[in-house]
Amino acid sequence: MNCKHMITGGSGMVGTAFKRISPEAEYPNRKQFYNFLFDPSNKNIIHLAAKVGGVKANTEEIAQFYYENSSINQKILHDAYLRGANKVLSLLSTCVYPDTPYINYPLTEEQLHLGPPHHSNFGYAYAKRMVDVMSRAYRQQYGCNFITAIPNNLYGENDNFDLENSHVLPALIRKVWEAKINKKPSVFCWGDGSPLREFTYSEDIARILLFLMENYNEPEPINIGNTDEYSIKEVVEMICDELEYDGEIVWQTDQPSGQHRKPSSNQKLLDLGWKKEDYTPLNEGLKKTCEWFKINYPNVRGVY
Repeated sequence: MNCKHMITGGSGMVGTAFKRISPEAEYPNRKQFYNFLFDPSNKNIIHLAAKVGGVKANTEEIAQFYYENSSINQKILHDAYLRGANKVLSLLSTCVYPDTPYINYPLTEEQLHLGPPHHSNFGYAYAKRMVDVMSRAYRQQYGCNFITAIPNNLYGENDNFDLENSHVLPALIRKVWEAKINKKPSVFCWGDGSPLREFTYSEDIARILLFLMENYNEPEPINIGNTDEYSIKEVVEMICDELEYDGEIVWQTDQPSGQHRKPSSNQKLLDLGWKKEDYTPLNEGLKKTCEWFKINYPNVRGVY
């Protein structure tokens, strides 16, 4: 493609990963985005902008998550259509998938609309799920080349490290680091550490999205996450090793552990030519993320 890429949400974790691997792309803020669309030349848009947060934030602000994300998505996709964008790739989330008992594991793309998402974040999940619906509708009526991709749990530099609103990996990194620098003898973690999760490094997602812009033009969404599973206990141990923390990990078994596992299938992506070895192994990605966190702490999102 000869069109220049424009990235929405350039200040977020995946957006800053894009800046490291694709500095020549354009990264407008929300106001600049609409000026960008008035450019008469067609553009490729990778749509990352979203209001995001962990389970607590999604539960307490469920209406706000629905409203803000729906508004962002509808405005960007509709304006991209009006201004004749060449192609738009929108990032979804595995939380869009139905909860049990409506699906079978591993999660495959055709199961997306078989039932409701988990009740804890249905506002965000439905707003994201509607990006798939809107992309298909605009493709059918207007011939827009709108595609969608579904990652799993993401992590990396410039993540949100707020203990109340972040996802599991950044929260654990911050807990362990602050226990180390404050010489605390223990770190408390929810549950028993047994749930299994898949994690994908943010730079891998950026590379995969660029790969899809060249190689995928279908109406159906495509799963793009690394499907290697790790227990939360294993992840905590890796983080402790990277941050050289030797205190005790106390598992609060009176708190919920969460769903035991929710594996996804990335076979469609592999069939396109992406290789399993192209993913960054978790220990390598965690090392980069922890090093970045130590250098930048406390001037990181969610702390300052």
